[in-house]
Amino acid sequence: MYKNILMPVDVFEMDLSDKAVRHAANLAKSEGATITLVNILPSSSRSLLRGFNADIKKFEEYMTNESEKKMSELKRLFDIAPEDIHCTVRFGNVRDEIIAMSKEDEYDIIVIGSKNPSITTHLLGSNAESILRYARIPVLVVR
Repeated sequence: MYKNILMPVDVFEMDLSDKAVRHAANLAKSEGATITLVNILPSSSRSLLRGFNADIKKFEEYMTNESEKKMSELKRLFDIAPEDIHCTVRFGNVRDEIIAMSKEDEYDIIVIGSKNPSITTHLLGSNAESILRYARIPVLVVR
């Protein structure tokens, strides 16, 4: 049923993803699926920082490399074959990038970790809630 799992992760706040990793791994093992880990980094406002384009590019390259390193380390938490886990880094708005990815490729489900509820997010984290609202494929929110 689920052959391709999309899993957004915040590699700089891993406590959000710990439980979600187990759920995604169990789904992948039971279905023989692959998992794509994606870390969305905020895009730099190039219009505000016009004179610093070279520095922005260096910073984005640095953040991409750090994200890729952390996602490679994250692969060890999954008890599935490492070749069944793909990693990607994107820049932009979390919701927009996840929704775009889910439409571009043949993903069957999105597995996302969520923060504990607070007065501002009510039941889900704001990113999880937003993805849940706009996704056209099933979303498993793990808290």
